[in-house]
Amino acid sequence: MQVKKFRQATVKEALRAIREDLGPSALVLNTEMVSASGWRGWVGMREVEVTAGVAGQLSTGRPAASKSRFADTHLREDATARPAHLREDATARPASTPRENLVARLLASGLDRTLAESVVGNLTQAEFRGASLKDLQRALATQLEALAAGHESYSRVEVFIGPPGVGKTTTIAKIAAQERARKGQPLGLVGADAFRAGAVEQLRTYASIIGAPFRVARTIEDLEEAITTGRHSLLVDTAGRSPQDGGLRDLRRLLGSRRGVRTHLVMAGDTSAASARRILDAYYDARPDRVVISKIDEAESLSPLLGVLSERNLPVSYLTTGQRVPEDLNRATAENLAGVVLRDSQVAWAGAV
Repeated sequence: MQVKKFRQATVKEALRAIREDLGPSALVLNTEMVSASGWRGWVGMREVEVTAGVAGQLSTGRPAASKSRFADTHLREDATARPAHLREDATARPASTPRENLVARLLASGLDRTLAESVVGNLTQAEFRGASLKDLQRALATQLEALAAGHESYSRVEVFIGPPGVGKTTTIAKIAAQERARKGQPLGLVGADAFRAGAVEQLRTYASIIGAPFRVARTIEDLEEAITTGRHSLLVDTAGRSPQDGGLRDLRRLLGSRRGVRTHLVMAGDTSAASARRILDAYYDARPDRVVISKIDEAESLSPLLGVLSERNLPVSYLTTGQRVPEDLNRATAENLAGVVLRDSQVAWAGAV
């Protein structure tokens, strides 16, 4: 028997999906109300999970056995064919205890069980029954404190490295623009991406708009001169190339012995745990001090990436979402990290530096 699971908002939609996928002869094997995926689960929404199969012959030649009391129910739109607890006007079954209910809601938002249980453990007994988003965000922020770099002062040189396409150039522009808007003091921008002329010109344009000093460093000697003669803290945009590339090795040699250099590894928010480990291993020799999490708006959950960063003891310096300069950037405080993990729409994305 071919068996598949289908998740939909209602039984009617699930039955329609089963019929389209497996055909009208499919059998319903099991039905269950489960937490919706992603942010919808966090706000308590539920959906129907229906297990269905197409009947066939087992290797013994005997007909496949029914797996549940619904196994002989053929797909049809008639509501009376559905189990009573899954009819469209049915309500979701409550969790066993308020504590378990909160853990389930956090699991639905993407947190792993260990972190979810730790967060709930930071709540008082009275908060179990009426915990608001702010209560959970506060408790989660406590757990994420070690991952938050917060409002750090700028080092003499801030270098941004990472794979291509993760948003290094735009991130640098956002940081410089916010600093200019808040304090009126420019940060120097250095375009050290000699492999992509477009990236250099993009950064040059941003620098012109916000009135920031700009230098192009096409060679390691150019970069050394920019660092030596610059009067402001510098944000250095590097090429999105392999960590084994000769240019990045030269960059490490130049900056490795200098004081006042901080290196940020930029990683997209939708990076899986396995991919994050591979990227961190690949850039290990670059000795990143911080991680910038970009493109948060494209990630279903930040929890897998944050779990890996916690393993490696790498704090997060900035959070970015979208392409707007300078709005879509935040310092990575514990509160902001908790807010984006829980998808709090009240997290502000302007003037956060």
